[in-house]
Formats: sequence, C-alpha cells, structure tokens
Amino acid sequence: MIKRLIVIGISALFISGAVATDFKVGGVYTAWAQNQVGFTFDQETYDMNYVVQMLRFKVQGIANENLKFVTRFDMAQGWWGVDNMLRGVERWEKTGASSLFDFKDTNYLMHIDQAYVDFNWDIYHPLNVKIGRQWFGLGNKLMVDNNYDGIQLNAKGLTLGWAKVSEGADNTTDVGAHNGDSDLYLGSYKKAFGNLELNAFGFYYNEAITPDDTTAYILDDLQFFRNKDAATVTQLMAGGLAGNYKKGALTADFEFDYLMGTDGINDLDLTGFNLYTKVGYAVSDKLKFGSIFGMGSGDDASSDGFTNVNKLRTSGFFYMTEIWEDSIMPDEEGITPQGLGAPKVKAYRELENTTIFQGNVDYKISGNTSLFLSGSYIQATSEIKSDTGEGSQDLGMEVDFRLKHNIQKNLFLMLRGGYFIPGDAAAYLVNGHNDSLDPAYELKGMVVYKF
Repeated sequence: MIKRLIVIGISALFISGAVATDFKVGGVYTAWAQNQVGFTFDQETYDMNYVVQMLRFKVQGIANENLKFVTRFDMAQGWWGVDNMLRGVERWEKTGASSLFDFKDTNYLMHIDQAYVDFNWDIYHPLNVKIGRQWFGLGNKLMVDNNYDGIQLNAKGLTLGWAKVSEGADNTTDVGAHNGDSDLYLGSYKKAFGNLELNAFGFYYNEAITPDDTTAYILDDLQFFRNKDAATVTQLMAGGLAGNYKKGALTADFEFDYLMGTDGINDLDLTGFNLYTKVGYAVSDKLKFGSIFGMGSGDDASSDGFTNVNKLRTSGFFYMTEIWEDSIMPDEEGITPQGLGAPKVKAYRELENTTIFQGNVDYKISGNTSLFLSGSYIQATSEIKSDTGEGSQDLGMEVDFRLKHNIQKNLFLMLRGGYFIPGDAAAYLVNGHNDSLDPAYELKGMVVYKF
C-alpha cells in the first residue's frame, strides 16, 4: 500500500501534458535488536541493549531507456524509545541519547541519500552520464564508499568522476571555515578476461590548506571517535587493482591498494596499503568453505615524519567479522553503533593496521534456512603502544555465526552474533591500557523485508 501511494504521489508531480514518466520503486525495511557486552573489554562498564529500524526507498523515474532520475531516501530511522533530538551542546549545553549524531538528519522523518539524473548521451554513445548526489566507490569499498555531489561518466568499462566534498560548514568559499576547497577525482577501468575480471582504479583528493585554515573535514568534523593514531587527511592519492574470478565451484576476490598523501595540519606525510583476498569453494549445493586474508598497513609510531592512512572515507559496508570490524557508521548510512569501529569505541575500521586470517563455512540446513560460521585470528600489522609505552601486536581472536531463515519470498529473519577474545593490542588501542581483558560478545536479531 505504501509503495502504491508513493508511486501515485510522485507520478502526479512529474506527469505533464503528454509526457509521462514510468516509476520503479524498491527498497528495504530492517529492524534489529542488539545486545552488546564488554565492547570496552570491561563487562561491568559496557552492556548495551537496544532496537533500531530503518525503511529505505529507491525510486527511479524512467522517461525512456536512455533517461531516468534516481533518488534514494530513508524514513523512520531511529532507536526505539529514544528521543531523536539534536545534540545541541553547542546551542544550549544539553545532550540526548543521540548525542553522537549531531546535525545528522538520519534520525528524523526523511534523509535523502541520493538524487541524480542518469542518461545516455546519443552523440557520444555509449557514454553514460550521472549528475547529482550519487554513490562513489572503488574496489571492495576499502578506500572510498560514500555518497557525494558530483558527476560520473562511463564508457566501455571506463569510469571517470569528480565530486565536490562537503567540509561541514555552510559557506562556499575559502573564507571562514574554508569548506569550499575539497575536490575528489576518481578513475576506474574494468575488463573481463574469460573467468577473470580485473578492475584498475585510483583517486586524488585535495583540500587546499591556507595559512588561516586550521581544520580539515577528515578527521575533525566526522563527529565520531577515531583511534588515537588516526591522521588528518588534507591531500591523498591512491591506486589499486581489484579482481574477481569464478570457475565452477571456485570463487575468488582480491584487491591491493597503495596510498600516499599529506596531513597539512600537522605537517606529516601519509602512506599506507591494503591487501585483501577472499576465496570460496562450493563442495555441494548445501556446503561451501571459505577463507579470508587481509592486511592493512599501520603506524609504528616512529619519528620518521610518516604516519599511516588506509582510506579516504567509507560508510563501513566492508564486512569481515561481527565484532572487530562490523562498522556501519551512523553519520553515513544509519544511526546504529555496530562493531568495535563504531562511534563509542576507538577501534579500527576496514583493514587499518589489521592482519587477519579467517576460515568459514556456509551450510544450507534446508531450503529456507542456512548457517554461516567463521573463526578469525587477528593481529596488528604494526605494534600498538599503551599509554605507558608497552607494545603488542595481539589484537585477539573471534568466532562468529549467522543463522538465516526465509519466511517467504523477500522476507527473512536472522540471528547473528560473535565472541571476541581481546589481546593486549586491542586493549591498548581502545583504552590505552590492558587492566581489563574481558571478552566482548554480541547477539543480534533481525527482520528484513526487501521489496
């Protein structure tokens, strides 16, 4: 019924004379209840229970096969029982439960994630053009995964893009907050070679720092906790190669990235890399074995003038584990804190200073029910120091599960969770000490309807 009303309402706005637009509406409703214990490795100080929900629509207005507009918006996002007030500390020195989400309208009735026009240019066919607020991403979403205002051009596997990046202020010049000087340029090329598809890509991000400018959007204004070694990014360039291979029962994904740039606020050079491989083998229609190896560079806290960087900005949809790296971020796509990389805990996200080995199995119990199990051994690529100077590379170990049951087409339930045994390095990163090493665990129940 809701879907029909939306189509009727939008159609009334866009039908003019004899020119009509066909509409395609899809989306997802998700509600999930979470119990998180010991995420600061102290069960007495961290025990969270909450329920959140989100209703997301994707609407396409299709004039013909060569022209359409696309928008995606979220409705009724929120925590059950939480007054989704603005943080307000800067205004009236009061705060609410949503205080980590200052001025993020994802808490309210509607939040527009995307709004752009998509057309094929006949003169330069097969050139595809997208103009507006849209998704920009590279590879496996390790370095760039975000919605920006900009333009993307695609022709025969080659994509070129430019985005104007918000710096968190309201002016559009270099006066005052200096928020009008950030640009992101991206390029990507995909080519298939039989069972193998390769994707070469790169980007360049620049925020022109002036003598009067003492802030930078990445890191200063993201408004969530970052680990103590995170750099401020004012200029960054990167190149990478990703690919996927599929033949018979064997599938494989891989990626390598190299990044370098500058921290113009602290006068530092930035360098880093990501290495990622994911392999799966289907023994039968019911049973599949898999493995993951990931390695991201880290900062060894040396005095050589360099510090680590693994990405520009991401929404956190790169998944490895339930607790250590399940890091969907509230300032980007939702409002719920998830893994240790979420707002309240200063852990890593993606492969930042992380080396991980994982084995997993996916078993189809019946036609409607499946079970996924994984075990991970996690180390820091570079040693992490405590506040008093002790060092360790032992981040910990984790066991995860995910039980999924399809109630009917496009409607399913999930019960998922994980158990993380922290090492000294994880405690040093999050707390600065290892006085407490209680395990962290989570149980999550979900209902999802895709339409």
